[in-house]
Amino acid sequence: MTEIAANHPASSNAGNPEIPRYIAVEGPIGVGKTSLAKRLADSFNYEILLERSEDNPFLDRFYHNPKQLALATQLFFLFQRAQQIQQLRQDDMFEPIRVADFLMDKDRLFAQQNLDADEFKLYENVYEHLTINAPTPDLVIYLQAPVEVLMQRIQNRGIASEQLIKESYLANLISAYTQFFHYYDRSTLLVVNCSEVDFIHNEADYQLLVNHILTIRKGSRNYFNPRPGLI
Repeated sequence: MTEIAANHPASSNAGNPEIPRYIAVEGPIGVGKTSLAKRLADSFNYEILLERSEDNPFLDRFYHNPKQLALATQLFFLFQRAQQIQQLRQDDMFEPIRVADFLMDKDRLFAQQNLDADEFKLYENVYEHLTINAPTPDLVIYLQAPVEVLMQRIQNRGIASEQLIKESYLANLISAYTQFFHYYDRSTLLVVNCSEVDFIHNEADYQLLVNHILTIRKGSRNYFNPRPGLI
């Protein structure tokens, strides 16, 4: 385990970057955000907040019949995430020390991809009435990989329902993520090209990423491409 001490030089000098107290890891399906979030939480000794997609009873059927199940799937995720945020407030965690494998904003991104105009209008109405006020991460790590890499990773991890994901759907999702993070400025952002790296099984790759995180200055936009010659 790579434990990051609270008195690390990055947090002990006001002129240096500070260790982010709330990190969100994002990216399209198959990019490895949950695995990385778990490892970062272990390294930083932070609590972890995970998207519980396995709890969504509509998700498997959505992959079989996206048009029919899209609205039910999206509303379930919306209510689930709103409940998670409410629980955080009840636990008095307004100054969080945690790693999450999702941004609340991601729910709307998926809704835009999956819902037709009338369904999205209904979704927006529900969203507004939930009055969600999610805490803003100190650092968002956006993981990128091309569609062929994601398709291979999805195939390798062998989740039955995900084998129904079409390359065109994933390509549209990648495009939506790219556009979203092109304009994203609510948090410090680290864009990571993870096509040729393995942060879970390759210790050197992971240590490079952690070391880079510890150099990031608040409010900046950063890029991490450890093997540019291979990509």
